[in-house]
Amino acid sequence: MVRKRATDNTLDAGERSDSDRQFVTALHRGLEILRAFRPADKAGLGNSELAERTGLPNSTVSRLTFTLLKSGYLVYDDGTGRYRMGVPVLSLGYACLAGMQVRETAQVYMQELADKAGDGVLVALGGRDDMSMTYIAAARSKGVISLQLSVGSRISLARSAIGQAYIAGTNEVERAEIVDRIRTRYEPDRVNEILDSLDDAREQVQKKGFFCMMGGWQRDVNAVAVPYRSQQPDTPMLAFNLGGYSFALPKERLENDLGPQLVDLVRMVSRVGY
Repeated sequence: MVRKRATDNTLDAGERSDSDRQFVTALHRGLEILRAFRPADKAGLGNSELAERTGLPNSTVSRLTFTLLKSGYLVYDDGTGRYRMGVPVLSLGYACLAGMQVRETAQVYMQELADKAGDGVLVALGGRDDMSMTYIAAARSKGVISLQLSVGSRISLARSAIGQAYIAGTNEVERAEIVDRIRTRYEPDRVNEILDSLDDAREQVQKKGFFCMMGGWQRDVNAVAVPYRSQQPDTPMLAFNLGGYSFALPKERLENDLGPQLVDLVRMVSRVGY
């Protein structure tokens, strides 16, 4: 039987090995509360919504939100009974971004490619956040219609072009761990579909340097993505993505033009040395 998850990001602490005595379950659960918030949650989240998204008991969520509130990581609206993230969370995010030199280096090249591609194209750089990909840099071309994603946006690791390109660039140990997690989150038919796509992504990256996905994450969105491993040992594995609505990005354009250009962008960033 497939085990259901509240979100793609939830990691059951019970999955950790009993011998992993260094693992602090309470800390993990507190971080899961913060991870449950999304950019679209402008009105905040109540305890019941947080419990649904994290899969944690209501009583546990209440204790965690109280602690995070007292620590300043959450703020509470008496009128709505909902929580929003506090300023200290923002400072953590900026500290993380400031430590990634590749982000500043890549931004210029990403904007150049986005402008050249036109038609509301979004070029992004993202890293793995459990079973999601989080954008750490984004460049948008001018256009009436464009994807409403930006720095901090999270999309599925298993079902997006950037996520599958990331997986294509991982080592066998990380790939096996990701596949195991996929098997616990989806019905068997969906699992087989995803695994077939992962094999296709790895083959495309090996042959062409990029992965082209038509639809997938969203039915009317097409994208190409390239895995990126920095020469700097302290920089995590990342992936670049170029995407937009299908009417502007047909398969031929992605495969023959923009895919190779995205590969060139990644090579340029690598040559700079970050």
